Amino acid sequence: MAKRFEGKSALVTGGNRGIGKAIAERLLKEGATVYVIGKSQENLDNLKTDNPSIITIQVDVRDWDKTKASVEKIGIIDLLVNNAGIIFSEYFVEEKKENFEDHIDINFKSAFNITQIVTRGLVEAGRPGAVVNVSSVDGIKCAVPGIASYSISKAMMEMLTKVTALELGPHGIRVNSVNPTLVPTDMTKQYTEDEEFIQGFLNRHPLGKFATVEDVVNATMFLLSEDSAMITGSALAIDGGLLLY
Repeated sequence: MAKRFEGKSALVTGGNRGIGKAIAERLLKEGATVYVIGKSQENLDNLKTDNPSIITIQVDVRDWDKTKASVEKIGIIDLLVNNAGIIFSEYFVEEKKENFEDHIDINFKSAFNITQIVTRGLVEAGRPGAVVNVSSVDGIKCAVPGIASYSISKAMMEMLTKVTALELGPHGIRVNSVNPTLVPTDMTKQYTEDEEFIQGFLNRHPLGKFATVEDVVNATMFLLSEDSAMITGSALAIDGGLLLY
């Protein structure tokens, strides 16, 4: 495998399981020095066992100040993947304040906080860089009942992508998002184990299938690499054609 990120440092949030873990492992294989932020020490330990070279940092990204201090200690980060996220179902009229706040704090505010720290360091050092926000088709167009807070948080991430791409472009820093449809992972079991939901949702995908973790990893590597040197402020849908409707 070509080592596209040799000599680069990379930070992946929520990189201790699922999509984030796969992204971190691919970055490592492609030559980057990889840092991973995660809340669960057990999951971080498992990641470290499988990948001893990955540097793990235990922090709850809802804690703005502790997260800021942890990221600042790393130093210059060339590549950032804002992947930390949650999704829990509650219908809007029944939604609890805690559920709403957790979605905004983890899915959006953590990305705002960490992107600001990382890109400030790049600007001050006069170095280019790349940021990829792991978002969702739900942040672009797809309104799905029962996940209002999740969808709103991802829509906020889309505007974060656009604004930061605009402001940071003159400094050689590119910012994009990947926007997958449903990806079967531990986090999405509540949906992938519902056969009626799955069949109805699949029928809306022209390709007749959901995205895989590997699909998201491949798109993320493309946007982090010089293969996408002229792409910034974009939302790359990994949706099997879902957004065509």
